[in-house]
Amino acid sequence: MAGFHSKTFIKHDDYMTPKSAWEAIKEFIPPYHNIWEAFYGDGVSGRYLQEVLEDNIVIHEPIDFFKNNKGDIIVSNPPFSIKKEVFTRLKELDKPFIILCPSSMINTQYMRNLFSNTEDKIQVIIPRKRIQFTKLDENGRIPEGWTNRCNFDCFYYCYKMDLERDIIWLE
Repeated sequence: MAGFHSKTFIKHDDYMTPKSAWEAIKEFIPPYHNIWEAFYGDGVSGRYLQEVLEDNIVIHEPIDFFKNNKGDIIVSNPPFSIKKEVFTRLKELDKPFIILCPSSMINTQYMRNLFSNTEDKIQVIIPRKRIQFTKLDENGRIPEGWTNRCNFDCFYYCYKMDLERDIIWLE
């Protein structure tokens, strides 16, 4: 895989969510709700989420997150290059969410500004190990030589999910 030091690096951040990422948090998503998997990607994530959350209805359509408002709870893995805009929009929508994003964003000023002075605080679910995403290139295909070896950690950022603790470490 090309790195930032490579002259051939093209920024493209389509990392598809494996089913195991949704299985890991199933117990934290209440049943009998409409769940919006707001970022379509290759379309597989919504199918995985529906398989895992069989007592919920999963809405997963190729529509613009910034122009739509679906479901009771948002559960998604957005493109990381627009995470600041995504969290700003989530705050505007003010509905429960679980969003899978890099762990480093907990330290950002925009997260502090968006959520530190609100009654409903951000809660975090920390996976036991790194989530191994599948990367797609600009043509929607797995790049040649891709090995699903993720080099960054992610957290599940939760809002209005009423978790029993503010930080939960998965077993």
